[in-house]
Amino acid sequence: MLRFGTAGLRGPLQEGPDGMNVTTVSRATAGLAAWLRDRCLGGGTVVVGRDARHGSAEFATATAEILTAAGFPVVLLPEPVPTPVVAFAVRELGAVAGVQITASHNPPADNGYKVYLAGGSQLLAPADAEIEQAIDAVVEPIAREAVSPSDDSLVAQYLARVAELPAALRGPGERAPIRIALTAMHGVGGAIAVRALNAAGFTDVHVVDEQFAPDPDFPTVAFPNPEEPGASDLLLALAKRVDADVAIALDPDADRCAVGVPDPVTGEWRMLRGDETGVLLADYVLSGDVGSDPLVATTIVSSRLLSKLAPARGARYAETLTGFKWLARAGDGLVYAYEEAIGHCVDPSFVRDKDGISAAVSVADLVALLKARGRTLTDELDSYATEFGVHSGGQVSLRLPDQAAAGKLSASLREHPPHEIAGAPVHFTDQAAMRGTMRTDALIFDADDFRVVIRPSGTEPKLKCYLETFVDDTSDLPAARAKAASRLAELTEYCSALG
Repeated sequence: MLRFGTAGLRGPLQEGPDGMNVTTVSRATAGLAAWLRDRCLGGGTVVVGRDARHGSAEFATATAEILTAAGFPVVLLPEPVPTPVVAFAVRELGAVAGVQITASHNPPADNGYKVYLAGGSQLLAPADAEIEQAIDAVVEPIAREAVSPSDDSLVAQYLARVAELPAALRGPGERAPIRIALTAMHGVGGAIAVRALNAAGFTDVHVVDEQFAPDPDFPTVAFPNPEEPGASDLLLALAKRVDADVAIALDPDADRCAVGVPDPVTGEWRMLRGDETGVLLADYVLSGDVGSDPLVATTIVSSRLLSKLAPARGARYAETLTGFKWLARAGDGLVYAYEEAIGHCVDPSFVRDKDGISAAVSVADLVALLKARGRTLTDELDSYATEFGVHSGGQVSLRLPDQAAAGKLSASLREHPPHEIAGAPVHFTDQAAMRGTMRTDALIFDADDFRVVIRPSGTEPKLKCYLETFVDDTSDLPAARAKAASRLAELTEYCSALG
């Protein structure tokens, strides 16, 4: 049976209580309505949106009609939209909740039901367990009442804000014309991303035609996630062909953004890691007008580099558990947050979640600012290595038969943790044994020159290993990078053998 967690629901499209279907969605919606009423939020506005996956239109209609019958004014967005548009709309309208029908970057056979609470932040425990109890108490039949879709004014408001970001975040400054290669990964972000970039002044945008229109079958990729090997090959080929300045990939619901750059020596293109883009965007935001006491945040599985850059740029640094349900609540004065899984929040006062569209516009603006000074994103990364040491990261994802298998493997490592990894002694921290908000199912192994974090995925049958190596002496930068890469290869080999 699908359980209602902090990401709502996500699972395969199939009949029965263990699948995403109209019955599952209807019961979830009736439970959500009851939970809202129990908290004296009955009669408050609820926003409902959807992506373009199989079943999304039907699920969104059921959600909107059940909420309407339960006495909630519903804003049913008229077309498939990126997930951050729903997060924005909840905040903009002062809604009591929002529901986005999406499975983000999961395989085509999946769909999901994502809930935002008042303020536009993701659901957080114990609300998930309370809603689960309300779902269990639902009595059928569940009433439905027809609802008409809204107009597209909220999308227009969202686009207007995103178009203002370069001026709002960085203000005036010389910006060179740039050429952008873009893929929507068969999702719903293509048209709106182009509109946002154009409105912000970036009109030389070339798209991957084969992946631009929404297609729930995702025919050109094995997994519709820019992080997956090969998923961005068409984008990088396009970027090289058109001589782009930067390549940008969105995931299917456009809440994540990945960035590609050319190698300055070979001219071959590669995708940046989420940590690389994360520190670039953090520095971009902190270089603007962020007030006297800004806060930047990332998660326990991300690079340690942000913890060094933040104080050097006059900012506070916070670290949270994985997921934007935590990052959006990192603390007062939050101006930027990111997670290594290519999620970036560059405008938390308007969207308190990861937002691939606003991140794409911010990346484009950073590239234009740097180009006007004769610099590139790669030059910036080199400067961080010189200033803060080389931080080389990677990830090993062990795909397992099901999530129970991932949990079992994690439990085995917890009971019998290694005392050394890749020939080096490690200090072991079991996050599940901690108290308070930092308690989670994660294992951390620290050594002098590396860090390994292992945890089961919350949405997929995977055990994830997050790797980072450090080299402080960068007097010979190529040699330092080679040393870090060699150490990273040893960690990758170790983690790959765990499964």
